[in-house]
Amino acid sequence: MFNVTEKAQEQIKEYFNGKDVMPVRVFLHNGGCGGPQLAMALDEKKTTDQVFTFGGFDFLVDREFLEHAQPIAVDYIESGFKVTSSLQLGGGCSSCGSEGSCCSS
Repeated sequence: MFNVTEKAQEQIKEYFNGKDVMPVRVFLHNGGCGGPQLAMALDEKKTTDQVFTFGGFDFLVDREFLEHAQPIAVDYIESGFKVTSSLQLGGGCSSCGSEGSCCSS
């Protein structure tokens, strides 16, 4: 199961206004101090992808990843996209190396 809220669809439509439309990939990004996080990026379709269409835009998710992560939801909250799934990921880090950060010692 995969869902993109209407608010997120509106923001994606706004982003592509006047630009060439490309598929949006949802994936697990393994970088950063807070550990793995769900992310989105523009990409080309691969043979291993499941394609979902919302608001006229294609969203790509690797089928194997989808099996482990579903349900996946894409939303837009205040100033950015929020991607959630059933995966139990780390708490994340908003200010690496700063006092109060998950990364400080």
